[in-house]
Amino acid sequence: MSGIRVLIVDDQELLRRGLRMLLETEEDLEVVGEAEHGLRALAAIPALDPDVVLADARMPELDGIGLVQRCRRDHPGLPVLVLTTFDDARLVRSMLDAGAAGFLLKDISTDALGEAIRQVVRGGLVIDPRVARAAVRPAEPDPAMPALSTTEFAVAELIAIGLPNAQIAERLRFAHGTVKNTVSALLRKFDARDRTALALRLAHDLDPAGRASGDANAEPPGERDRHMPSAGG
Repeated sequence: MSGIRVLIVDDQELLRRGLRMLLETEEDLEVVGEAEHGLRALAAIPALDPDVVLADARMPELDGIGLVQRCRRDHPGLPVLVLTTFDDARLVRSMLDAGAAGFLLKDISTDALGEAIRQVVRGGLVIDPRVARAAVRPAEPDPAMPALSTTEFAVAELIAIGLPNAQIAERLRFAHGTVKNTVSALLRKFDARDRTALALRLAHDLDPAGRASGDANAEPPGERDRHMPSAGG
């Protein structure tokens, strides 16, 4: 039984081979081809019919941004997941603005990469939290996070990790209409121009566990003071 069809695009042959070996350990992933840059990938897509393109950001001939733009124009519905060593904030924003389905750093684990591929094929948006924070870091202090209802916070947690509405509804056992209305409310509250901008902001404001950003393991000042030895030993 064939799985999710993946096209790997990277200008380094060793990395392409390594990614192929890793992905083929996942039973539901099938690497259908490789290309060393965006132009070769575009030429191969009609014959290979991939479900997702896994691409490097910086390549000769046609780079990741160019590939994302061309796929969006010529192959609408084909997600491009960008996997790179670069975490430059401007590069991340450019990729997402161009229509990338996600942006991950190459030190990601095999399990996490496999799950990211599954997410974008289902219509989700996947962004490495380290990249998300860099992409939305403003020159001035962050505005205060808007007050959220219990429903809004639950939905916000799942938008932040890239889940589409259908999966949010299934996981939270909400009606699809409730999720859609809640997403619209979050867009207004965070003054986000679109869902990608909203996901970036939420990934920045919420930690991976879905709590407000900050050190979740830090002790309250009183607790920390109580554990410190007195000056007299």
